[in-house]
Amino acid sequence: MKTSSFCLAIAVILCGTDACSGAYVPAGSSVAAADPALARGIASADSLIGAAVGTLIPGAVFLVAKDGLVVHERAFGYAQLNDYEGHRLASPPAMRPSTMFDLASVTKVMATTLATMLLVDRGKINLDAPVSRYLPDFRGPHLDSVTVRHLLSHSAGLVQWQPLYYHAVNSAETYAVIRDMPLEWGVGDARHYSDLGFMLLGYIVERVSGEPLDRFLGDSLYRPLGLRSTTFNPKTRGFTEFAATEQGNVYEHHMVYDSTFGYRYRGDPTAWNGWRQRVLVGEVDDGNSSYANGGVAGHAGLFSTAADLRVLLDLLNNRGSYGGRQYIRPETIDTFLERDKYQNYLGWQAPSYLPAGSFSHTGFTGTYVAGVPQYKLSIVLLTNRQNMGTDARGYFPDVGPLQQAVARAIVSGAATSR
Repeated sequence: MKTSSFCLAIAVILCGTDACSGAYVPAGSSVAAADPALARGIASADSLIGAAVGTLIPGAVFLVAKDGLVVHERAFGYAQLNDYEGHRLASPPAMRPSTMFDLASVTKVMATTLATMLLVDRGKINLDAPVSRYLPDFRGPHLDSVTVRHLLSHSAGLVQWQPLYYHAVNSAETYAVIRDMPLEWGVGDARHYSDLGFMLLGYIVERVSGEPLDRFLGDSLYRPLGLRSTTFNPKTRGFTEFAATEQGNVYEHHMVYDSTFGYRYRGDPTAWNGWRQRVLVGEVDDGNSSYANGGVAGHAGLFSTAADLRVLLDLLNNRGSYGGRQYIRPETIDTFLERDKYQNYLGWQAPSYLPAGSFSHTGFTGTYVAGVPQYKLSIVLLTNRQNMGTDARGYFPDVGPLQQAVARAIVSGAATSR
């Protein structure tokens, strides 16, 4: 893996070209032009993203929709800086609005939470039923009290992360490892964000629907909505335009081998050595999704574009309706987007920096989505921060402040609109 300073230097050099300034997409631009306050907010957000290219991120795609209309869509910078071996590309591909991104944990809301919503809406899943109703062997003195709602609210007491691929090579084996793993906290005691809990939700969706998670979502939601670029394992489906992530799995490797970095692994780090070394392009970065679940998992693995994600945000902002069709009953949407005792929603996070009722989620690869029902705003900011490499301490650039500042700029513009 290249050092962070080296990658930053490359990105600064690359930003000498016009690609770093991005390119506007005509769709909806007249709407922003007719609303000066919102246009100022968008201009401010664009400036923030443009300044981050070459320092925090190689590139980005940024989209804003208001009242169901795309008012702004722009691509910045580059989709990939280095070739598969990590060498600088002579002509890095420019980021485009159509570029697909590895969404990482945005999968939790744009796939698994939505799938669960559909099944709750159809009366197939009861939020307060024990997990064992749907996964019959998920039993034990403490497991018996874990409900679907606990999984969605990250309050089941499950371990947050472990390299399950050290012990499993497919979803059936992965499920068994999670089921047999002792809980880390008391059930319902507190919110502890857990990838393992959303893997379980994915398995529940598959058991209840009788279909793999990706097929169920494609048949029941994505294709009916007209989404053309939202899928798991995109390369196997013929897609070719991707934002690159990291070289191999250096971050997870660091977590496994260094007990002070992230989540502690108590096993033997040398017991498995299937680490990828290539720059990851169009294949899921997350190890538990890639190595242990075949790229289709409830916590990570979904790929999409900003345009497709906007449709899903609009669906939620419109309380389950899109294009004149009701996909999910308003009551179900309201149930999932009602604050719980942990001050979050089911699946979604409640951002304190946005107006009440707003919902958002981030992904480790540098992705961000937010819905602001008060102003009917859908905000998507997708970056490929991992392709910059890690710093001397092993961390990827922190894009959290950028995501929040961009969202605040858009909301501020909408709040003062005529």
